[in-house]
Amino acid sequence: MSQHHKTYTLERDSLGRLVLIDATGSHHIGVYLVRAFPITAPGAGISIMDQSGKELCWFDSAATIPKGELALIEEELAAREFMPIIEKITKVSTFATPSIWDIETDRGPTRIRLKGEEDIRRIAGNTLLIADSNGLQFLIKDSTQLDKVSKKLLDRFR
Repeated sequence: MSQHHKTYTLERDSLGRLVLIDATGSHHIGVYLVRAFPITAPGAGISIMDQSGKELCWFDSAATIPKGELALIEEELAAREFMPIIEKITKVSTFATPSIWDIETDRGPTRIRLKGEEDIRRIAGNTLLIADSNGLQFLIKDSTQLDKVSKKLLDRFR
């Protein structure tokens, strides 16, 4: 079982970047957070990485993170994981890629550009993650729950 001695401090600098100060007093500026299972188990396994992708700190669960730091971590993750949910695909410009999709999300209608079929990833069961050409991620929670038109359009790409 891993032990969690508080040997670090997490704070924001004047530019709003996350800074981890480790046990030796070293300042790691611009650290970022990674969830081990962002969709299926968001509260389990959170890692703090430095700019080069080296893990500085690991939490088995959000419950093991001290309250003060947890607020910072959740705020940071929420900003990074802004992920609209696709509720409907109204039309696609072409069944070849690249393709422009008109979609309706939980945050309103929008248009995304799909570069290739590989940008539609199945995460678990019928949950799909779609990356648009700007790198924004969109989620389809359950593809079987989409309306007929949306399912038909989506099926042409997988």
